Amino acid sequence: MNNIIWELAHLAHVELLTPKLEESVNFFTEFLGMSITERKGDSVYLRAYDDYEHHTLKLTAHKHSGIGHFAWRTRSQEALEARVKAIEATGLGIGWEDHECGYGKAYKFKYPDGHICEIYFDTHKYKAEGKYKSALKNTYSKFPCRGMNVRRIDHLNLLAKDIVAFRDFQFGILGGRMTETIVFDGEPKGVWVSVNSKSYDLAITEDHSGYSGRFHHVTYAVNSREEVLLAADIALENGIFIETGPHKHAIQQTFFLYLYEPGGNRIEIANPTARLILDPDYETIVWNKEERMKGQAWGLKTVESFHTRGNPMPEELIG
Repeated sequence: MNNIIWELAHLAHVELLTPKLEESVNFFTEFLGMSITERKGDSVYLRAYDDYEHHTLKLTAHKHSGIGHFAWRTRSQEALEARVKAIEATGLGIGWEDHECGYGKAYKFKYPDGHICEIYFDTHKYKAEGKYKSALKNTYSKFPCRGMNVRRIDHLNLLAKDIVAFRDFQFGILGGRMTETIVFDGEPKGVWVSVNSKSYDLAITEDHSGYSGRFHHVTYAVNSREEVLLAADIALENGIFIETGPHKHAIQQTFFLYLYEPGGNRIEIANPTARLILDPDYETIVWNKEERMKGQAWGLKTVESFHTRGNPMPEELIG
């Protein structure tokens, strides 16, 4: 990939739909340690203590679980305009709108599988005051000392029926670098996207359900592996379902724990380690079927639900 487009800065925020709004809010505030920055209508906006923007998570009351939209922030206004021009040429654009919560203009569009996304540059940066102000000038707000103490949003994993179409749109229209991929018999089954020096901001894995635009998980990072272990103890003591982990992924080497919030969406608590992609001519890591059948890094088999469950669930859509 010699002509990489570097105009996206990072994953900005994710909107999750939940049929149990207040229970979901309680999960993210009391157990993950996030803070509410605003309530508006049927939505609640939250951030982790070292997220620099107004919010990185929007929870919206809905009849079923799943993803409402997600967002990229661009590196500049010029980068935003260039990506919008490229999106409009595909016919997947929806249009400009005044961004909520005091941001500037955002451009909304669809990915090939139907996921709703927006990109923007003008932003609403969080300014901590009073009891939320950190003793350290280089931390965006005070360490919460509450629950799992998640530090920042890390990445998003989406499900798609057509991995090739999603992949080609991402790298050809929006940009970024494919750091790792799963390929079975010449067919891609998963793609990991980096738009900065992190090893990934977005992962796309194959959806076998027959539905489009579904959500797999969103991840919040903590400061150490030990905090992932503590998160597992907190989940255990409070009746929060643990799907798998704590353990270490082979792909990307993230130390992980997967939970479900009350609305039914999968949430990962992770320590992404110190793995950064600094090599200017980095070559994509390709995993084959034999390698993936070995499971995770230390031999833990991937649980079946990790491949079969996404949100919304088919029964929610049928109902």
